[in-house]
Amino acid sequence: MRKLLTSALGIVLTIFAIATINFMLVRAAPGDPAAVMAGEAGATDEAFLAQIRAEYGLDQPHLTQLGTYLGKVATLDLGYSVRQGESVATLVMERLGPTLLLTLSAFGISLLGGTLFGAIAGKRQGTWTDLAISMVALLLFATPVFWLGLMLVLVLSVKMGMLPAFGYADIRAASYGGFEYSLSVLRHLILPALTLSAIQMAVYTRLMRASLIEVAQEDYVKTARAKGLGEGQILRGQMLRNAAIPVVTFAGLQVGTMIGGAVVVETVFSWPGLGRLTFDAVTSRDYPVLLGLFLVMSILVIAVNLLTDLLHRLIDPRVGVH
Repeated sequence: MRKLLTSALGIVLTIFAIATINFMLVRAAPGDPAAVMAGEAGATDEAFLAQIRAEYGLDQPHLTQLGTYLGKVATLDLGYSVRQGESVATLVMERLGPTLLLTLSAFGISLLGGTLFGAIAGKRQGTWTDLAISMVALLLFATPVFWLGLMLVLVLSVKMGMLPAFGYADIRAASYGGFEYSLSVLRHLILPALTLSAIQMAVYTRLMRASLIEVAQEDYVKTARAKGLGEGQILRGQMLRNAAIPVVTFAGLQVGTMIGGAVVVETVFSWPGLGRLTFDAVTSRDYPVLLGLFLVMSILVIAVNLLTDLLHRLIDPRVGVH
């Protein structure tokens, strides 16, 4: 119980530390949000600018603004977006579902695909299969995300007409709802999920290959072979589980990178998630939305890392032994 409370306190302190750093970074960025809001209102005189700064606390010292912001975070108040005309919490919750769907799908595809292809390459080390998988993984790793997304759209959507290029679902399917709507969302999800997962899959493939080759040299594998166990049984029962440990650990560390990549992917595919909202908030200097988004994304990364720790314990029971 004491360990659980200590971990919970550490998570809370981490969240507030992240909120503090996010606030300082956003405030250090060039540009005046008051000037942007005044420009949208069609007035740029100094009196109007002073009124906006006073209304939103922008005329206060940064430490005072930080204290006010952290107090709101403690009460789960993410602020209000003047530009959007809605609370930041409402905007984030509206976009959170699509981002979770995209990110978790890409995470699953990259982890499962990387583990599978890495295991095949590692088991067939030195063969043409190993060479082909390694070359494709290297090519994917060197390919920019936005370029890969555009090429997938050009080939699979424009040229072949197999999949929709942009959006979240067809308007007609959205009006019908039910199974047709879910199928439409799934079809729209394929291209952005493949794009977002490609680089991570390449990394996991190479990592799994190297890990499996290393595990194959361990004494317990040699002992299993000496006892007459078949290669398939040794692979499934002895090698894969241990070789997957560094892959799962590294995958948890890469979640932040994947969420950051979602900003680009959602922009390319017009996917209505947190990434697209982040892009719009940056271009419009909507600081309350940016702070809310950074905080929520940070919490998502922490949550996925906790999930990765639990998965690590399931794969390697030695982690839970003290």
